[in-house]
Amino acid sequence: MESRCDRAHARRHAVTAASERARTPSIRDVARLAGVSHQTVSRVLNDHPSIRPETKAKVLDAISVLDYRPNLAARALVTSRSNTLGILSATIGEFGPTSSIAAIEEAARAEGYSVSTLNLPETTPEAIGAAVRQLGREHVDGIVVLAPQVRVFNVLRGMAATVPYVSLQTASGSDGVTLSADQVSGARIVTEHLISLGHSDILHLAGPQDWIEAESRMRGYLDALRDADLPTFPPIRGDWTADFGYFAGQELSRRPDFTAVFAANDLMAIGLMHGFRDAGLRVPQDVSVVGFDDIPVAAHTSPTLTTVHQDFSEVGRRAVRILIAEIRGEAIPVFGPLQPELRLRESSSSR
Repeated sequence: MESRCDRAHARRHAVTAASERARTPSIRDVARLAGVSHQTVSRVLNDHPSIRPETKAKVLDAISVLDYRPNLAARALVTSRSNTLGILSATIGEFGPTSSIAAIEEAARAEGYSVSTLNLPETTPEAIGAAVRQLGREHVDGIVVLAPQVRVFNVLRGMAATVPYVSLQTASGSDGVTLSADQVSGARIVTEHLISLGHSDILHLAGPQDWIEAESRMRGYLDALRDADLPTFPPIRGDWTADFGYFAGQELSRRPDFTAVFAANDLMAIGLMHGFRDAGLRVPQDVSVVGFDDIPVAAHTSPTLTTVHQDFSEVGRRAVRILIAEIRGEAIPVFGPLQPELRLRESSSSR
């Protein structure tokens, strides 16, 4: 007959066993399974060059079997690195930035880095400073900036950021590395397309003031008109939304002095076409409309939208390659600007 002592011992054994199963694997568990010392596991985690390939393979296999997650805080104390990249974004939820963030996360994981993303609810100097300080408290090794307002870079420069950062926009005066699709070239291409169709009175529905892309796209539009010796009109400042595009379409339908509109992004272009349609104007028979970005729905509007395609995912991948090279003290890869491509669809036609 089982004694009370035996039952208590069995319970303690069961609790201990369950605790062992639930316990997060440690570096010593990895070492035990791989048949190496915990110092060797540490060297593998830190990519030490003295580790033999077969030893590294055994350790990595053990890490995979145990689903071991290194203690990043402890590693940061030893290596002065957290193996974490920060993303500072003011545009989460939009197609382009969302695509870039997904590519950044994937590329970072492939290099052994995790990602911490902070969204800026507003781009006041106080909000920007607070976000940068938060990333600093997380000991990120570098920052990718997807906040496309000039004032963001003014604040970063004023804070004398202590970690490298790379911007997905080309910002005048930025101290960090910048890269993007060639916004000026894309705007020029789509404006020249309208000119080639015989349009000479072309309006521009621009993005908000202080936004880097808005200024670049306006410049490309103005350059194309100047080179063709065509008249320019004061740009109409929008807010990137389809609602504003719809409002602009309703208002512009009362003007007889244009035959085409270049909207600085696809959402405004789609709203613009809706506003024109409700006001009795036909696209493209009465007025041609072109956009920028090539968001997925642009190929499914009625009429389908002529626009400029840019590879947001490749921009994100390049950002990670540049940033990690800076962090590791390696030669920084040099990329030329990504060339946007014109997507010809139904919303533009000859005059």
